[in-house]
Amino acid sequence: MLEVIFSILALLAIWYSFANFTNIKRIFIGRPMRTKELNAQHTKLFWMLALPILSADLYSSVAYGPEAGVTELIGLGPAAKWFILPITIASVVLLGILILSYIMGVIAYPGGGGAYAIAKDNFKRAWPSLIASSSLLVDYVLTVAVSVSAAVEAVSSAYPAVQPFETTLAMVVVLLLVLINLRGVAESAVIFAWPTFIFMACMVVLIATGLLDEVRHGFVQSTTPAFGTFPQGLTTLLILKAFSSACSALTGIETISNAVPIFREPKQKSAIKTYIALGVITAVTLLGFAYHLYVKGIAPDPKNTMLSQLAGGYFGHGGIYQIIIWSTFVVLILAANSTFTGFPQLSAIVAADGYLPRALTNRGDRLGYSNGILVLAALASILIISFRAQTNALIPLYAIGVFLSFTVAQIGLLRRWKRVKGPNWPLKFAINLAGSGLTAVVAIIFAFTKFVDGAWVVLIVLPLIITFSYIVKRHYTQVALELRIDPKETHPTRHRVISIVLVSGIHRVVNNTVTFANSLGTEVIAVYVGFDDESIAKMETKWNEWGSPCRLVTLKSSYRSILEPISRFIQTLERWEGGKPDHIHIIVPQFIPKKWWHNILHNQSALLLRAWLFRHKDVIITTVPYHLQK
Repeated sequence: MLEVIFSILALLAIWYSFANFTNIKRIFIGRPMRTKELNAQHTKLFWMLALPILSADLYSSVAYGPEAGVTELIGLGPAAKWFILPITIASVVLLGILILSYIMGVIAYPGGGGAYAIAKDNFKRAWPSLIASSSLLVDYVLTVAVSVSAAVEAVSSAYPAVQPFETTLAMVVVLLLVLINLRGVAESAVIFAWPTFIFMACMVVLIATGLLDEVRHGFVQSTTPAFGTFPQGLTTLLILKAFSSACSALTGIETISNAVPIFREPKQKSAIKTYIALGVITAVTLLGFAYHLYVKGIAPDPKNTMLSQLAGGYFGHGGIYQIIIWSTFVVLILAANSTFTGFPQLSAIVAADGYLPRALTNRGDRLGYSNGILVLAALASILIISFRAQTNALIPLYAIGVFLSFTVAQIGLLRRWKRVKGPNWPLKFAINLAGSGLTAVVAIIFAFTKFVDGAWVVLIVLPLIITFSYIVKRHYTQVALELRIDPKETHPTRHRVISIVLVSGIHRVVNNTVTFANSLGTEVIAVYVGFDDESIAKMETKWNEWGSPCRLVTLKSSYRSILEPISRFIQTLERWEGGKPDHIHIIVPQFIPKKWWHNILHNQSALLLRAWLFRHKDVIITTVPYHLQK
């Protein structure tokens, strides 16, 4: 069974490295880029252009934030519809406090300071920064799953025939995002700003149309629910649950703070302008959208989003409606796309500090952190499949992580203001104190109200990620200590080495391998494993006829296994009374077929031998390839 598994792995490895695959990769991913091109691909952005690029995550969530909040109350009947207004107003107030708090972060860290950087700089211990990084990484995964699912639901609302294929369509979108980001388009394409501008314009048109409709037909219409009524069954816990769901519209605020270095000078002022503009337009959109939903008395429908219902009521299903739906789809995809930059960058920073596998720091052919991109896509795909691309099912898991990171960042800034002080530091301290307290309360509300609905998953995953981070760090520390040497005391020395050539017969592959072994200047022993006396005698005769290029040792295997006899022979050499060698050098012959599918026709004993022999401490393994011509 083990041999079959290794054979399959060998075939996959060979297939992966096959030239045709490389050609296909070049078509989809593009040519490899030189490392020196890394800085050349980033351009400094004017703040008005940076606004749509960096706001896609936050602004796009207005398409599902208010709906997520009122969905929690729909079971109370039509009398609960008016709660969309106070819930949205509370979200906007929280948005203002968060933006003001993060402006303090821009002032404190003009070089870009996300929650992880702030916590790392202001806490002596690692666990606060790990809470921040783990929370953000989880939130990035959920952002992809929620944004893609919401985008697919927007399309299926307009085209009901798509509904049975929502999960499939979502997976196709994730695959396209992976290809785009592996190619590196996401890092340099300023054209990505325009879909967000179009979506903003669509929302402004929608809100303006609603105001004109209300001027003509009244601000209180026949569909408007009574304001201020408290339906039976309404509880404080349910209101808090609805508020926490609506706060899903507030994710992505940290993006601008992280991206300060990409702004044109003066960077700080440009980032602050972007924050203010984003806060104003998001607040206006949330309030206007929620108010029109209230006036029209629109209720959540699993098969038709509230945005689709409102747009359909104003414009029918004509051209303007289609533009709104498709701009919503595109901007939600861009929100997920921005995460494909954030997750790999953050994971690479944390990995560089030794708390995640260092493979996440590797840049791919197009200079992006390709391993991080693939990990993000895999995790988001698991969520999409598990929850069948249903936004309302994913919302309970959403935003807990980001509010935890908000809290850590605010507390970190409090410690900084207290340590550094500086101009107006009491005011800055007061702003971040209010922000930290509020985000902590919201995080607790999330954990408490959403626990049964799925928040428990995140609350379990976060400690596991943090624990894993500590284990990874401890491993790297131990490896570094074990590998460290004193250059003045430790120097290379000559060792006695015995080279063992594993032979299966006498042919060109073995001739090539024995020639290589004899060229090394070590003691060479050829080892043959036979399954019966006849095959062993035949091999010894042929070896003598060949001229015995080196000493031959034959081993008999009664159970048709080549692994155990070779392992016993190595153990015998390691206990050799005549003088144990310092190292045993195993040389394995292997022929390489010209065509990849020919590997299916041959066993992979060389790969199996390597995996088996690695367990020996003082054994060095070398594979000598022989490339077939046909």
